[in-house]
Amino acid sequence: MKELDLLKRDWNKNNQSFEQLTDVDIYKMLHKKSSSIVKWILLISIAEFILLRGLDFVILFDDDYISKMKFIHLYNFEVILTAVNLVVLITFIFLFYKNFKYINAASSIKKLMKDIINTRKMVKYYVAYNLVLVAISTGIILFSEIRYNNQLMHFYDQHHVAMYVIAIGVIGFLSLLFWLFYKLLYGILLSRLQRNYKELKKIDL
Repeated sequence: MKELDLLKRDWNKNNQSFEQLTDVDIYKMLHKKSSSIVKWILLISIAEFILLRGLDFVILFDDDYISKMKFIHLYNFEVILTAVNLVVLITFIFLFYKNFKYINAASSIKKLMKDIINTRKMVKYYVAYNLVLVAISTGIILFSEIRYNNQLMHFYDQHHVAMYVIAIGVIGFLSLLFWLFYKLLYGILLSRLQRNYKELKKIDL
């Protein structure tokens, strides 16, 4: 009988501890988790920017690369594209920073949910921009290679259908490669944000 009384007492204590986990407590935990996720998105985008854009500059000032780009009449295009890309990516990083500040300062469930949605949209726009950039720039480079490289031009004259297939294959392969790269970088973080959003939605009912 004494064991039963002790068991009941422990059960009541556990029930009380579960009841203490209110919607406010859940919100605070989800708020903290969401803020941490968006912080990681910001840090990864900065690291990616430094690494890839640093590589752009190294390549852009390489003599062999300059000669190659000038040969296919794309050096000026490459310089302009790099400059525009820098401005666009810095803008995205700034927007990621703003999203982090907004989420960090969120004061209600609805506000946090809205900020999570905006962050997910912004990351998707960022990935879409990079994928479109890869596809377009690869297509332009391939077109110029065919136009100014005599061997490729000769092959194109004889097998233009095959050349189109190869070009589309290269563009598709590089686009897929970059999509997998961004899926690995941001996909897990976005999934976690989505889970947080669903949990917030439950306590907002």
